Amino acid sequence: MRRLGVGLVVLVLLLAFAAAPLLLGPAGVPSPGTGAAATPAPTAAPALPARTAPYRAVWVSYLEWQTVDFSSAAAFSADADALLDGIAALGATVVLAQVRPFGDALYPSTLYPFSHLCTGTQGRDPGFDPLALLVQAAHDRGLEIEAWINPYRLQAGGVPALCDTSPARLHPEWTKETVTGLYLDPADPEVRQFIADGVEELCRNYAIDGIHLDDYFYPTTDPAFDAADYAAGGGGLSLDDWRRQNVNDLMALCHGVTARYGVRLGVAPLADPDLCRSGQYSDAALWLAQGGYADYVMPQLYWGLDYEQNGDTSNCFSSLAAEWAALPRAESVALYVGLGAYRIGAGDGSTGPDGEWQSGHALADQLAVLDTLGVQGAGLYRYASLWQNPDWADLAARERAALAARWGVTTPGY
Repeated sequence: MRRLGVGLVVLVLLLAFAAAPLLLGPAGVPSPGTGAAATPAPTAAPALPARTAPYRAVWVSYLEWQTVDFSSAAAFSADADALLDGIAALGATVVLAQVRPFGDALYPSTLYPFSHLCTGTQGRDPGFDPLALLVQAAHDRGLEIEAWINPYRLQAGGVPALCDTSPARLHPEWTKETVTGLYLDPADPEVRQFIADGVEELCRNYAIDGIHLDDYFYPTTDPAFDAADYAAGGGGLSLDDWRRQNVNDLMALCHGVTARYGVRLGVAPLADPDLCRSGQYSDAALWLAQGGYADYVMPQLYWGLDYEQNGDTSNCFSSLAAEWAALPRAESVALYVGLGAYRIGAGDGSTGPDGEWQSGHALADQLAVLDTLGVQGAGLYRYASLWQNPDWADLAARERAALAARWGVTTPGY
């Protein structure tokens, strides 16, 4: 997932990455933002059962998998057990486990090759099913587990080396390249169906509790990226609206799959709703306002309560959280917020006072703000920042203790 300050996000967008849209809200009421073409409302699906446990998540990314031993099922289980024990002791309830980071998989798949994270070589079978072990171990501890997938990314900076069964090798016509990497084409209906088929494979084969999409959607705002696709199928829409519709169509298609299996679908967009809409063409405010695209939206608010840029505090955590909390929200869609645990000790680039990230309770303080806004849950990005942080080990331990206390855990056992 992208973890950048506001100024740096804008620079990245100019280079290659982008943001997203807003169409119509419930009952045809315009969502925030103007000029978007209406995407047909997705087919209504049965509502998921109401949550009985609070939503308290921890992201476990492909970066964590780089430190896990995949040499055997026993070795993997030992490392995974230690990871899950820490998450459970914190008082968290959900594990967001990245299982498809680069058009490859941490599980046997008929659609995607095994990830290079398992053996060092994409497509090589480790001899066991890491996801099956992870799902069982999580459920044994009373933790829910969501399969976190990156829908479009195949390579970043030439990594990983692609095997012969990579979607990029089998279907080069499905791919697009930017200065940052190689991606599946969001405009191609066959690509959207392929991604949805991958979601169905996960829902069918594993007792997962959710599918989680990160914040990588359109990888660039460059009109040349999909000029031919747009010329052939723009249908009279502006380029921006057409790109938004492509992403909305993917979200609706995937949500239709998860709804059939009784599995929730969540998404973690960028912090700024307008930046989502105009740069990545991910219409997060629409998804929040209108059912049928996602069951929860969890924007990544990775700045502190005291964050400011040259006197401007509009992008501080509390301001952004209040902005999201004020957006129209369908009854079937929950609002959660992602917190930047990776800021511990390092700060967030504020040009004002930045001592909160050395306080030992920055994340717990942010949870308190979310409670006042009626936000329904939170996620912590990411596991290693709290449990494998040699530069700030003592500070991370204090943050864990403050989080555990906030979440009602009196003996966190660190």
